[in-house]
Amino acid sequence: MRYEFADCVLDTESYQLQRLGTDVPVQPQVFELLCLLAENAGKLVTKDALLERVWNGRIVSDATISARINAARTAVGDNGKTQAVIRTVQRRGLELVAPVSTNAAIQMPFANTTAKRMQTIHFAQSEDGTSIAYARSGAGPAVVRAGHFLTHLEKDWSSPVWGPYLQELSSRYSLVRYDQRGTGLSDATLKGTGIENYVADLRAVVDAAGLETFPLIAASQGVPISIAFAATYPERVSRLVLYGGFVQGRARRDHQYASEEANALMALIRSGWGKPDSPFMVAFTSVFCPGASKDEMNNMVEIQLASTSAENAAAIRTAFDQFDVSSFLPRVRVPTLIIHANADAVHPVAQGRLLASGITGAEFLQVESNNHVYLPSDPAWRQIVDAQLDFLEREDSSA
Repeated sequence: MRYEFADCVLDTESYQLQRLGTDVPVQPQVFELLCLLAENAGKLVTKDALLERVWNGRIVSDATISARINAARTAVGDNGKTQAVIRTVQRRGLELVAPVSTNAAIQMPFANTTAKRMQTIHFAQSEDGTSIAYARSGAGPAVVRAGHFLTHLEKDWSSPVWGPYLQELSSRYSLVRYDQRGTGLSDATLKGTGIENYVADLRAVVDAAGLETFPLIAASQGVPISIAFAATYPERVSRLVLYGGFVQGRARRDHQYASEEANALMALIRSGWGKPDSPFMVAFTSVFCPGASKDEMNNMVEIQLASTSAENAAAIRTAFDQFDVSSFLPRVRVPTLIIHANADAVHPVAQGRLLASGITGAEFLQVESNNHVYLPSDPAWRQIVDAQLDFLEREDSSA
């Protein structure tokens, strides 16, 4: 829907605001506030309605609400004194008082919105010469998503598992993400698998993308890499969002994890890789996402097979099992949100709590799920994504 009021044009489909013909970047919550007011133009919007729409019913402080209202007024050329566009009704709510016209058929004179939603793929070179593929999508403040085990930039983008999440981020931010070395579109040759190699890959990507300071999102094996990066380059990371991660790899945290067991797992990977119907591939995927639908499960297998070879998968798993970032935790000094599923079978929730206790001031959110991969079909998916977006929104408001 297209709303015109004052000298502004608000388009809910392209998620854009223009004033005097110029794009006006706004925070996601500010945009939702404007949409709510435009949809109810000339009508009172209560505080309860505001909380339900903008904050999904969560209780927030009056100062936070006021900050979003002030930002909305600034975006549309209004202020708290004149209130020519947005009027405050004391102790009752808000009202969009400027005349509003709507037109759903005519497209706004913005840049092509299809192109905006597409991703572009580029390459960076790490310290040891490894080529790292990274993708950019969306528009707005930059957010970086660290690589993790078995990604594929192209297949993830259209995946029923990862696609909805990537689209959520790209609809609000300029998202940068990459395939780890040995996987996806990155160099298939594994020249090194130490944590310092993966940290160097992340740095190569953000340098190539021209990013100085940015919030960093990571899941699973991307978590220890991101922690090591944030501790090593504290000036580069403004905020951390960590899901399903760990401090110590399985070989470091599980004293019963003997070399024989590790070797057996690697042998299974080598023998079952590339065979979608093999018991190993089904079991392997079931551990990561036991609640997956049939389509989601099939897509996970497809991405695994496209991402890397059996030899690389085994080598990468062996390397991750040896990670231990305990010494990095005290050096992480940025706002951090840690989310972990209570019944995660890949990395137990105890590892999430260990992360939260080791990073000063970290917030911890435990969700009800047995999936290591957060799936759109999982009831916890919306909670996980909203928590991330809300935490990133604080980054925007503090900028």
